[in-house]
Amino acid sequence: MIRSEKPDPFIPTEGIHNLRDYGGYNVAGGGTIRTGLLFRSGQHVSATDADLEAFHSLDVRTIIDLRGNSEREQHACRRAPEFDAQVVYFDGETSSSPPHMDVAPGTTTAEYARQRMTAVYSRMPHNPAMIDMFGRYFRALDERDGGSLVHCFAGKDRTGVAAMMLMHALGASKDDQMHEFLLTNAAPTINVLRDQSVPGIEARLGITLDEDAVRALLEVHEDYLSRYWQVVEDEHGSLDAYLESVIGVDDAMRERLKTRFLV
Repeated sequence: MIRSEKPDPFIPTEGIHNLRDYGGYNVAGGGTIRTGLLFRSGQHVSATDADLEAFHSLDVRTIIDLRGNSEREQHACRRAPEFDAQVVYFDGETSSSPPHMDVAPGTTTAEYARQRMTAVYSRMPHNPAMIDMFGRYFRALDERDGGSLVHCFAGKDRTGVAAMMLMHALGASKDDQMHEFLLTNAAPTINVLRDQSVPGIEARLGITLDEDAVRALLEVHEDYLSRYWQVVEDEHGSLDAYLESVIGVDDAMRERLKTRFLV
């Protein structure tokens, strides 16, 4: 299938990283994933008042927060006064620490950083908390009306896998799934994530990360998602089998999601 072309999905913000619409892609058999309903981003801890107003205008009624308790407590999201969305979250930890914060002492090279990130994607298919949250993500999209936002700390790894899985369930091509995943690198707000992440890493480790290592940690690369796919396919035969047997996305749910999110 030829990769879909779509308009700029990014919503202008000053303090929210990577806020974008991940609809708009064509699917097998005809149809397009609806826009205006499916959003993704990093955390909203640094959101400005203007950001909160822009986010409120999206009419998001459900937020799936993939962060764990310690992340949510240390980085509480700002909310507009009229905020009334339901927040779905895991009461516990979803990772030992955010992938972009978990860097071994002495890490100053892009190669080591990329190996570290590949390891994150190797573990994610087995992570019980993430399995639970991906299941809740799909159930929320299946059961709740209105727009939704899925996010984690950076809005790129856990969030990227969640968006990919929904696109797959709806019938988007693998090329489009990868294209959407890699759009994170075009986000105009990388400085927001840099400010939230890099000083803490460097202070904790007592080092200065070189620019290549920073980019390996704060961006995404094809081999990250490809590693996730490889682990799933090696252990379950296919992503479809994993979605059904592990995440709980059966044929009936997929048809309901297609009815709702395809046009």
